[in-house]
Amino acid sequence: MNLNKNQEVSHPKFGKGIVILDNDETVIVRFEHGLEECEKLSLFIQSSLEEKIERGVWDNPSDVLLHATAHCIRSINDSWGLFSLSRITLLPHQLWVCHQVMKKWPSNYLIADDVGLGKTIEAGLILWPLLTKGLVKRFLILCPASLVSQWQYRMREMFDLRLTIYTNELDKPVTDFWNSYDQVVASIHTMRSDINDRHSRMLDSKDWDLLIIDEAHHINKDERNTTNNYKFIEKLINEGKVKSRIFFSGTPHKGKDFNFLSLLRLLRPDIFDPKISIESQYKRLSEVMIRNNKQSVVNMSGNKLFQKVKVFQETYYYSEEEATFYDKLTEFIVNGKAYASHMDSFRDKRYATLILITLQKLASSSVAAIRKALNNRKLNLLNNTTNSNTIMTKYLEDIELEDYDKISESDEEIASLSINLMENEMVYLDELILYADLIEEETKIIKILEIIDLYFYNRSVLFFTEYKATQSLLFSKLKEKYGRNTVTFINGDEKLIEIKTKNEKSETYSIKKQMASDRFNSGEFRFLISTEAGGEGIDLQRNCHSLIHVDLPWNPMRLHQRVGRVNRYGQKNPVEVISIRNPDTVESKIWDKLNLKIESIMNAFGNVMEEPEDLMQLILGMTDNSMFTELFHESQNVKKETFSTWFDEKTKTFGHQDAILTVKNILGNSLRFDYGELDAIPKKDIEDLKTFFEAMLQKQNRRLLFNKDTNEYSFLTPEKWITGPGFRKKYDNIVFHRTLDKSKSMIGVGHKVFESCLKDALLFNSSIAIVDDLLYPLVIFQISERLTEKTSFIGNILFGLQLKSNLEYNIIEEEQLFNELNRLLHKSKPNHSFKSENQPNLDTIKLYQDVLKYIENFDFKDIPFTIPDYRILVLLIPT
Repeated sequence: MNLNKNQEVSHPKFGKGIVILDNDETVIVRFEHGLEECEKLSLFIQSSLEEKIERGVWDNPSDVLLHATAHCIRSINDSWGLFSLSRITLLPHQLWVCHQVMKKWPSNYLIADDVGLGKTIEAGLILWPLLTKGLVKRFLILCPASLVSQWQYRMREMFDLRLTIYTNELDKPVTDFWNSYDQVVASIHTMRSDINDRHSRMLDSKDWDLLIIDEAHHINKDERNTTNNYKFIEKLINEGKVKSRIFFSGTPHKGKDFNFLSLLRLLRPDIFDPKISIESQYKRLSEVMIRNNKQSVVNMSGNKLFQKVKVFQETYYYSEEEATFYDKLTEFIVNGKAYASHMDSFRDKRYATLILITLQKLASSSVAAIRKALNNRKLNLLNNTTNSNTIMTKYLEDIELEDYDKISESDEEIASLSINLMENEMVYLDELILYADLIEEETKIIKILEIIDLYFYNRSVLFFTEYKATQSLLFSKLKEKYGRNTVTFINGDEKLIEIKTKNEKSETYSIKKQMASDRFNSGEFRFLISTEAGGEGIDLQRNCHSLIHVDLPWNPMRLHQRVGRVNRYGQKNPVEVISIRNPDTVESKIWDKLNLKIESIMNAFGNVMEEPEDLMQLILGMTDNSMFTELFHESQNVKKETFSTWFDEKTKTFGHQDAILTVKNILGNSLRFDYGELDAIPKKDIEDLKTFFEAMLQKQNRRLLFNKDTNEYSFLTPEKWITGPGFRKKYDNIVFHRTLDKSKSMIGVGHKVFESCLKDALLFNSSIAIVDDLLYPLVIFQISERLTEKTSFIGNILFGLQLKSNLEYNIIEEEQLFNELNRLLHKSKPNHSFKSENQPNLDTIKLYQDVLKYIENFDFKDIPFTIPDYRILVLLIPT
């Protein structure tokens, strides 16, 4: 049997489609996702709406309503991701980002949102519609090593996406890793190295539909040097292994236009070129870059989400014993600098300078941190046991990766390198250690305990410190004063040693990073002490809005990242941040100057932009870290009377006019969510799916049972919907709202059962019905892109057409249409014994013809398709 062109058919895998060409044994069919050549025997002929009207066939009203509602759910979710399985309430800017990225497919974007705005949620919102529509089957997420497990955890917990973590052990020639796993997350710093022919196996495997890169600013290329990260990504793209790319970075511009344009070139090589002046390319940024900031984001009611962070400084002063020790240490460092300046070996001079810098940084953290470093240094000098080259190689790699937790660990190793800093150094070390041992209590820690009792009584507090020795010291004191089970920690190796007990013995504690954050968020632990390992990828805002900087890192950007752990979506209180400083130290004087400089930069922004508060992150991202290191290190030798002049000279490039202009141009030409666009976002959520889902269960002779005691639902899964592994015969603890309670299962797009339910309804051959409670005839039609060479992701846009008297037509957009269908569905009753009278109706035939004429003349100017194609899906007639 030959199939005619435009004949409606259905396929068990691809759904409904329209015949394009009959090739005898095979048929070319246009489905929602594109063209497919199918075996003729796999296709089922569908009666078209026009055929039904001519024959006077009427479908079961509830079936038609379910079929129309399924189309509406799919269309809204494809455009906005509204019904996706995020456990966290979705925000307008996140939905807007999803909508923006998915306007075209393939899609290539740099999303440069401020820290704390939910990049993993945005990634999940983008992924689910692509996965359910079949446009993405294989995706690869690349991120810094410290964030790999976080991406896996969040995608599983928030969106039920099960990512496989790449490891060297899994990737062997015999395992065929890259063809065996379709959803992979990997460390970009692991992947950049072509160990054991890894890259060849990857390039020989199937292509990736989507590549997501987090912290994309690590992909560096400048005029003289191309990093291995950049080379690896460039190789994947040039070999055609990646169809679409989405990069995330809060600081995409690292101070060099060439670097920034090279990053953009990986996304759109057709419009960006680092060899051409950036001024001529700013205007194209809106085609590739999105930037939202905390000051502009709102909830669905239009209320701003973030309150201004309250920053306080608390001072303390050294005890007599501490002052003596730090005076001796300053003398040691100054003498060490003088000795190093006369070293003949460039290598030894460089290493000695680094040792002195790290000793200075450790000392600014705590006496405990510097004491431990001095003891280790003494031991290594005695035994000459350190491998300087290995330690330095690791340190430089950590700096390149901007892995601040590992940099802090390397600091402790560098401080103990067995390179003499002066003649008879051992004598000076013995003296320093002796003075350090005389200090029984550290005044900084005493001050922190006072602050807790004074300002944070019975409240959760987050602490940040650079070094584990300081972490152990504070942990011991908090445990001693407030109890063993009040405090936990996060650091890189998930272990804390030398915790002092009441009898002065030492204990070791271990806890997984995620477990520590979960138990702190739940309120089980009152205090959490984190190193920089908690500065990225950890959400700590659920039960805490108070943060204390135990020490201040030598880069203000890290303070911004620390605060971002609690100043993020979900925070219900103004965040309070306290810095602990000794005004007598040179570090404190540097911070006073830096804060004044930052304030002047923000004032400069205030003269040219409406919302300057957020822009400091971009300025800090453009500043070389070495400037801050030189500031703090060299300050020891600067005389008081020349200090201000010296500081101004060292920081003259920090936040200068060129940097301010660059930030202004980037933000002025990037896409961003605007409050005025709030009305365009459908005000729908997963609770609006309940009516449809319950009606579909009833059609399968199943019931959605409600438990009043738990406010949860349960149901038996219809056999028809069990289409593969992973289905349960019965589902309990079901809810139709977003919740962080992992014991409850949410129903939404992406849930296996709901996907089967939706697919079932989309396959209904039900398109015309007489419906109660309908005032006017309602036509639902679908517009899509006819061209297959230009793939637009919004494959379908639905409209309702309400026919009033005298051929007056009222256009109903998707949200209003969904509301109307839900209303009608709620009032309709399943009719399992429905029978059509098969009586042609002249009024219905004329109505259909009039509608066709109207749609043929429909104004498609605002529809994002080159050649729009329309199809009437459903015709509803009032009784």
